[in-house]
Amino acid sequence: MPTTSAIVESQPAAPAAEAEQFQMGHVLTVSAGHAMHDTYTAFLPSLLPVFIANLSLSNTEAGLLTVFMQGPSLLQPFIGHLADRVSLRTLFILAPAVTAAMMSLLGVASGYGALALFLVVVGLSSASLHAVGPVIAGNLSGRSLGRGMGFWMVGGELGRTLGPIVIVSAIRLLTLRGTPWLMVAGLLASALLYVRLRGVPERPPDAGQVLPWRQALRGMGPLLAPLTGIIVTRAFMVSALTTYLPTFLSEEGADLWLAGASLSVLEAAGVVGALLGGSISDRLGRRLILFASMLTTPLLMFVFLAVNGWAQFPLLLMLGFTALSVTPVVMALVQESYPENRALANGIYMSLSFVLRSGVVVVLGALGDLFGLRLAFTASAVIPLLGLPLIFLLPGKRIH
Repeated sequence: MPTTSAIVESQPAAPAAEAEQFQMGHVLTVSAGHAMHDTYTAFLPSLLPVFIANLSLSNTEAGLLTVFMQGPSLLQPFIGHLADRVSLRTLFILAPAVTAAMMSLLGVASGYGALALFLVVVGLSSASLHAVGPVIAGNLSGRSLGRGMGFWMVGGELGRTLGPIVIVSAIRLLTLRGTPWLMVAGLLASALLYVRLRGVPERPPDAGQVLPWRQALRGMGPLLAPLTGIIVTRAFMVSALTTYLPTFLSEEGADLWLAGASLSVLEAAGVVGALLGGSISDRLGRRLILFASMLTTPLLMFVFLAVNGWAQFPLLLMLGFTALSVTPVVMALVQESYPENRALANGIYMSLSFVLRSGVVVVLGALGDLFGLRLAFTASAVIPLLGLPLIFLLPGKRIH
């Protein structure tokens, strides 16, 4: 018969056991918040052709609007560093409401300056959500970190799938001046997140002692060096597809609805790719999935550029599956490599990803202005192949 002391000593095992389990209900709630938020941020690519026409913008000026939205991601490491120490759950909860309000007001913005201001506020909201949200999801995923990051990314991909259809449909039904009504759903989403997540901890009980940020940054160097190169080379492909695809197809002769819907086709396939990519990497390893994606996606892009019309849509499905399956794999790799500073590590990765991608968006826009978007898309297919050797430089310690 167990003694009283034995029973007392066994009690702390319950929270630890729960922390190792995949908490489906809470992970789905976090993913749903991500989906709602990214539905609104996904309005921008489909609105770019409208802004270009109404405000006489160049492709470069239109690309800079993406920079205004993604520039505040520079703050993500600082947000993450703070989140390792105190609860910033409220920032995650409020993000859908703030982003919904600002993105819904883009249709009534008075000029380029107002667009830039609204998008900077969206960027601050987005930085908070993306610095804190993946860590909350990861902490609720137990040992299935890749699976948890897959669900997190599914939320984002669902949002980016619905966003273009929502905004182009709203413009047709409500006109551009009626888009502020779209913010209502985001306000309701934040209220629901508050009810569902107010008691959820942001750090698992066995996370370990948080390291000072200088010490943590020094330890991250061996991973960040090759990872930065991988992010840059992949950014050309991902930015071409997710930012300029509607504009590219419009230049090729497609109407606004068809061009916007093409982005939804891409993102719909990305939903499946994100979910499967993370789960498969839990079993087969992170680097193998990275290599497979960065090899097959450029080849599919070459074929996409060689065909026309409806024949491009099946290729968009394959491109979305391969190109967008990598992000949960990398996020899992980063978080599992630095369990003591998950939020800081995630913030640094997300900041690098957003900022480098913003620069690539401008470069692709400039290439499009000078030589046409077809050449820019061709370049975006070649450059990711240069990142393949960097995968073998990723450190193996504590990394699958």
